[in-house]
Amino acid sequence: MKNLATILAFVFAFTFTTQAQKQKKRSHKRPQLTIEQHTNLAVKKMTLDLDLSENQQNKIKPLIAAKMTERKAFMEKRKEARKERKKPTADEVYALKSKVLDNQIAMRNSMKEILNKEQFEKFEKMQKVRKMRTKKMKMKKMQDKRGQKMRRK
Repeated sequence: MKNLATILAFVFAFTFTTQAQKQKKRSHKRPQLTIEQHTNLAVKKMTLDLDLSENQQNKIKPLIAAKMTERKAFMEKRKEARKERKKPTADEVYALKSKVLDNQIAMRNSMKEILNKEQFEKFEKMQKVRKMRTKKMKMKKMQDKRGQKMRRK
């Protein structure tokens, strides 16, 4: 009788664990927003954070739209490469990183022209915080992957 109760307890625990993992995976799927929607949301967020004028909003909107379009094209290209299990060469990685840095420099210079001194300083702080958050997320992801590999072995 005790063995039966123990087996039932293990079965229930296993079932609940697998169900919880399935629900977690489902929650990652978000509805895809259009480039225009992403742009509008980004401009509104910047307006709230930096107290942008109408004129500044109109100048920033095309910059962000171009950035979003480029990001979407890159994501599509990367998805295709992943499907084919193709890894970029060292030259391709260098070219990509160089392009990203050039775009960041251009965006920074454009924002410097559009924003006043106070707004630009706040924009720079926001970028630093965002960069740190991204690094922390990458580190956590790497640690999770390492943990999964260790569990598999």
